[in-house]
Amino acid sequence: MSLRGRRFAAVAVSLAFLASMPAAADDDDDGDTSKRPGFVTGEISRIVYDGITDDLLTGGLGKDGLASPDDPTFAEPLDPTAAELRTLAIYNNYRALIDTTSGGGYGRIYGPNIRADGTDSGGQGLVPGVEFIAFANGRDEEDDDEDDDDGGEARRNVTMMVQVPDSFDPAQACIVTGPSSGSRGVYGAIGTSGEWGLKNGCAVAYTDKGTGTGAHNLEDNTVGLIDGKRADAQDAGKDSTFTARVSERQRKRFNAETPYRFAYKHAHSQRNPEKDWGREVLRSIEFAFYVLNQEFPGAKLKPKNTIVIASSVSNGGGSSVLAAEQDHRGLIDGIAVSEPNVNPRFSPRFTIVQGSGEPFVEHSRSLFDYNSLLAVYLGCAAADPDLAAAPFNFSPSPERCETLNDLELLSAPDLAGQAKEAQAIINDYGFLPEQNILAPSHWFINVPQGIDVTYANAYGRFGVTENVCGYSFGATGGDGSPVPLPGETEAELFGTANGIPPTGGINLINNLGPAGPQLERISTPDQNLEGHLCLRALATGRDAVSGKKLRGAERKRHRRVLRGIAEVRAGGDLGGTPTIFVTGRSDAILPPNHTSRAYFGLNQIVEGEDSNLSYVEVLNAQHLDVLNGLPGFNTLYVPLHHYFLQALDIMLDHLRNGTALPPSQVVRAHPRGPDALPIEIDPNLPPIESAPPDGDLITFESNQVRIPD
Repeated sequence: MSLRGRRFAAVAVSLAFLASMPAAADDDDDGDTSKRPGFVTGEISRIVYDGITDDLLTGGLGKDGLASPDDPTFAEPLDPTAAELRTLAIYNNYRALIDTTSGGGYGRIYGPNIRADGTDSGGQGLVPGVEFIAFANGRDEEDDDEDDDDGGEARRNVTMMVQVPDSFDPAQACIVTGPSSGSRGVYGAIGTSGEWGLKNGCAVAYTDKGTGTGAHNLEDNTVGLIDGKRADAQDAGKDSTFTARVSERQRKRFNAETPYRFAYKHAHSQRNPEKDWGREVLRSIEFAFYVLNQEFPGAKLKPKNTIVIASSVSNGGGSSVLAAEQDHRGLIDGIAVSEPNVNPRFSPRFTIVQGSGEPFVEHSRSLFDYNSLLAVYLGCAAADPDLAAAPFNFSPSPERCETLNDLELLSAPDLAGQAKEAQAIINDYGFLPEQNILAPSHWFINVPQGIDVTYANAYGRFGVTENVCGYSFGATGGDGSPVPLPGETEAELFGTANGIPPTGGINLINNLGPAGPQLERISTPDQNLEGHLCLRALATGRDAVSGKKLRGAERKRHRRVLRGIAEVRAGGDLGGTPTIFVTGRSDAILPPNHTSRAYFGLNQIVEGEDSNLSYVEVLNAQHLDVLNGLPGFNTLYVPLHHYFLQALDIMLDHLRNGTALPPSQVVRAHPRGPDALPIEIDPNLPPIESAPPDGDLITFESNQVRIPD
C-alpha cells in the first residue's frame, strides 16, 4: 500500500463501515477488486494477441514497421476494419511521441526490441497478451439536469483499455497507468508508459481521459465508435465516442450557415473533461484490477499486493499527478511522469530562481493564460532575424509585428526591433531563453494556435455552434475555403487524428476572414491576430488592446473560462507518494516555470519535509521528441524519452527493493552536435544520479526553488 494509502486507511475503513460498502474477504480496506466497477458501461471487449501475427505493443508492425515512413494501408479505404484502424492508431501514436530514427537512439537505446534490462533482443519486439476495452460513463453531479438521451451518454463516454502481457506474473503484480498525452485516443501512451509497462511484465491501464479523437462530422452527422469505425450518430446512439449536444434543427441551421464543420470532444463536449482527468486515471486502475482478477481469479489482486505506478507524459502525466492528489483509497504506490501538464494553484509563498538570475514571482500561470499570450506574440517573434535559421521557422509573420505595432502592443520602430520586443514579452512571462529557438517550429505546426482554440472552448464549456472568437474546425481546399473532408480521410480519423485540430485533415478556420471563412493562417495577412486577441481577452478579462475590463456577454464568457481553469488546478498535495518528475528545460509548450518547477515549489510548501517528490530537469531536451529525428533538431536535442524510462526504472526499483529515490537535480545531457552523430549513452546521455554534484542539485531553500544554470 502507498504512503498515501496508509495515511487514509483509518478514514477509509470508517467511511466503508458507515456506508455499508462491501469489504474484501481478508478485512482490509481495498474493497472487492473482483467486482465489475459500476462506471463500466456496455460490453467489455477481450482480444488475445499472439505476438506473431499481431501484438499489444506494435500492432503487428514490429520495430521496423513502426520506424517505416510508409503508413499501414487498408484493404478497403472507405471501410477499414477495426483491426486495421487499431494498427494505424498504434503506428501514428507511437511515432507522434518517439523519435524513431536510429541516430536518435531508436532500436539501440530504446524501442520495442530493447529489453527491460537495456539489452537488444535482436527481434522486432512484438508483445503477446490480452487487451480489454470498454467505456466508462463519465457522469457526475452536474449531469443531473441533463436529458438522459443518447447524445448525453456519448458526451460522457470515456474509453478505457487494459493490456496484460503474457509475461504478467501475479506473484510480482504491477500496474502502470497510460492516460493519453494531449487529447489522443486510448492508444496515446502506447510508446511511452505502455511500452515500458509491457516490457516489465506489468498490466497497463490506459484511458483517453474523456477526450480522444471524438470527431463529429456535423455535415453528414457521422461519429466514431469505440473501435474507430464511423457510424451515423443516431444509429450509434450511446455507443458513440462523442456526439455534439445539438438538436437536429440546430445542426441543420449550423450546417446552412457554416457548412462542412466538425465538433471535437475535447473542445465541444461542454463538460470541461480536464477536470475529470485524475478521476479517469483512478477508474482505469480500478478497471485493471477487475480484469486482472478475471484473468487470474486465484491471485486475489488488490492494492496491497500489487505495485501501481501512475505514469505517462504531457497531459497524460498531468492526469496521473491529479489522480495521485485525489487517491484517497491508496491505489497508487508511486508516480513517474515526464513533462507533465500540471496547472498548480499559485502560491505567493515561494519564488523560482535559476542560477544567479532574479527571482521569478509570477509563476504557476494556467496553460490557457500563458499559451494565449504566446499565440498573440510568437508569430512576430519568429520574424527576428536572429531566428531566421531556427529549425522549421517557415511561417514567421512580419505582418503580425506590423499590426501589433499599429495597435500599440509593440513600440519598436522597425521589424527586427518589434520581433525582439515580442520575444522579450514572451520570456518575461516565464518562457525560458532555451525555448526561443524551438518555438518558431511550434508556430509553423500550429501548436499554440490549436491549444488556444481548443482550451478556450473546453474551459468555457462552449458548444460547437457558438463559434467562439470566430473559430471553427473543418477541412479546407487549396484556396483555404471549407470543403468536405474526403471519405477516405474521415474513415481513418481514429488512426490519424490527435484530438486537437489541426489534425487528421481538419484545420482551424477563421469564420470572420475578410474573404469569408478560410484557413486561419491565410485568412488575413497577420495570420488572424484578431482571433487570438479575442481569445487572450477570455484569459485575462480585459480587452487585449485597450486593457479595459470586459463587459456584458464577453465578461460572462471570461468568467466561464476562469471557472473551467479553477476546476483543473492542482493542489500540490501528493500525500508523501514517491514521485519523479522529468522535464526538458527547452520545453516550449509547457514551460517549466509554470508547470514542473512551479509544482515542485507548491509541493514543498504544502508537504514540507513529508514531500517525496524528486524533480529532474534535463538540459537540451524538449517536449516533442519526434522532432529530434528531423534535420535542424537532430543536432540540438536529446531524447527526453530516455530519462522518462530511467525514471520508471528507478521508481520500480524503489517500490520493490527500497532503493532511495535520487535527489532533485539538473542532468547535463549533451546533444549530437553539428555532425548529428548517432546519440549514445556516453557521452550524450549521463544518468539521473543517486548522488549528483552539489552544483547540479535542485533545492528548496528560504522559500525559493533554486535551479542551477
